Amino acid sequence: MKKKIMFIAAPILAIIAVIVILPMFISNTSNNNHENSNNLNPTNFNVPSTNGTMRIVHITHNVEGTPEFVDLYPDRYLFDTNYAADPSGTVESVAISLKPELMNFYREIGFFDRPSTSVVIYPMFTQKAYGENGFYYYYSHKCDSHCLTLSIPSHIERMFEASGRATAILQLLHYDFVTDLQVDSNPDILKKYNKVIVLHNEYVTQKEFDAITSHPHVVYLFPNALYAKVNVNYDNGTFTLVRGHGYPDPNIENGFNWKLDNSQFEYDIKCDSWKFYNVTNGKMLNCYPAYRLMYDKELLQELAKPLN
Repeated sequence: MKKKIMFIAAPILAIIAVIVILPMFISNTSNNNHENSNNLNPTNFNVPSTNGTMRIVHITHNVEGTPEFVDLYPDRYLFDTNYAADPSGTVESVAISLKPELMNFYREIGFFDRPSTSVVIYPMFTQKAYGENGFYYYYSHKCDSHCLTLSIPSHIERMFEASGRATAILQLLHYDFVTDLQVDSNPDILKKYNKVIVLHNEYVTQKEFDAITSHPHVVYLFPNALYAKVNVNYDNGTFTLVRGHGYPDPNIENGFNWKLDNSQFEYDIKCDSWKFYNVTNGKMLNCYPAYRLMYDKELLQELAKPLN
């Protein structure tokens, strides 16, 4: 993924921890998730304004130097969303919680009173790659190859590139979660589930790639997943980019030479014409649904359907 848009989300009521060597499951007990905008190149969220009787949140994305604008309507959200802004009007945090009046809908699309049959893979490596002194410092010539070896993240920071908002929503709906580290350490963990949901897991290990692509029922919810290969050194707690995203050769795009790569869809963040299309081991979405998940019932219902 080439754009530099980030936001960070952290839970309010639940402690989410990842142990480096023996990673733990991400807790799904919180009824309120909190997102903080604390980024190298932050998205500009303006506080909700009023247009007649409808509130509007104006979002500006700087995608490779070109501004892209998205208008959202909080009154149409499927989740309670509270924005906290600084004096300039830029949102510093977003608190997302369930709406009591929509509990029947949440039970329809979530796992509140039954075991989860789906698991979501949180992209820890991607989160770190987009952070300070990460891979994108190397890509932009702000750092030498030292920025291609990073420490393994010790906690969750739900930024835009790491599918932060989708993570918050799916946690609220009681989906099970594992992390990149868990899948790399124990690829068979995915076999426990009927369906695997891949977020923007752009940077993955070979073991993780093999575990995902060999599972028969995968939903690739975000484009540009499984794009570049990293190796993990658990002895010193680091991971390193080894192939992909123009490295070590500028002509290398997908580090796994994956024929199903759908990175061409990653710049469609409005998702007005979203659709899932079938692939060999599941289905893929044709847009980046970070915002659409906030208000589109049909998208959440489609995501909840079993794959046969």
